[in-house]
Amino acid sequence: MTEFWTRFRRDRLAVAGLFVIAAFLLSAVAAPLIAPYDPSEQFFEGLTLEGSPLPPNATFWFGTDTNGRDQFSRLLYGAQTSLMIGIVANGLAVLIGTTLGLVAGYMRGYLGAAIMRLTDLMMAFPPLLLAIAMAAILKPGLNIVILVIALVNWVQIARVVYTETVSLSQREYIEAARALGAGTGRILARHLLPHLVPTIIVYATLGIATTVLLESMLSFLGRGVQPPTPAWGMMIFESQSYFLNAPWLVFIPGAAILILALAFNLVGDGLRDALDPTQRGRA
Repeated sequence: MTEFWTRFRRDRLAVAGLFVIAAFLLSAVAAPLIAPYDPSEQFFEGLTLEGSPLPPNATFWFGTDTNGRDQFSRLLYGAQTSLMIGIVANGLAVLIGTTLGLVAGYMRGYLGAAIMRLTDLMMAFPPLLLAIAMAAILKPGLNIVILVIALVNWVQIARVVYTETVSLSQREYIEAARALGAGTGRILARHLLPHLVPTIIVYATLGIATTVLLESMLSFLGRGVQPPTPAWGMMIFESQSYFLNAPWLVFIPGAAILILALAFNLVGDGLRDALDPTQRGRA
């Protein structure tokens, strides 16, 4: 563990990404204490006499949106939505993908082939289009968005876990465990899964960035989190018609999405290099 942290700290970009993620997490958790206003409160003085949103000023630090709501407060509460969906949906996707990849890679045969053919079928569809189709069938909402993203994103980790499990299951210690009478469950949990943990951690971290981006796209297209729940993608969608006159309405939540996704990618790259130095510098 000490050697791991030593290698990780050498990657300054990864450490910077970790600090950025920590800042977003603290801001999201402390949003009720930090936010100066209720994110759904509409202020009469939050619009100009012509009904246009206000630019950043001393009262509204990030300006107001098209309904006269404080943009800074909505950004903080939107961080709660994006991070919760990113962590929960990606965690569920990792759980599904790891389980299916592990079982398919060890059991092989008809069961493994069926699981991997399902994985290939899912990978044949563009994730965004598949997520839009699922969200259109189901009623949009926070829980539905989490479920849809999890059902779309599990295929990548399943493919990676399957490939590594096939390789590991041919090792001598697995044959020895079988010879000693170890059951399938014990071999999967005690002899295969621990060797897959570094790979799972890396892909779980990288997957959060993908999940945040996918949630933002779904919200932007009206198939994600529904009003009045603040969400960064929805904030951009509601303000797109004011892009030329009030660019801060699009730029600020867009920058938040970009910075958070980049931070998770940097941390994921740093974890990959720290957990497996032989992969350093590879894409």
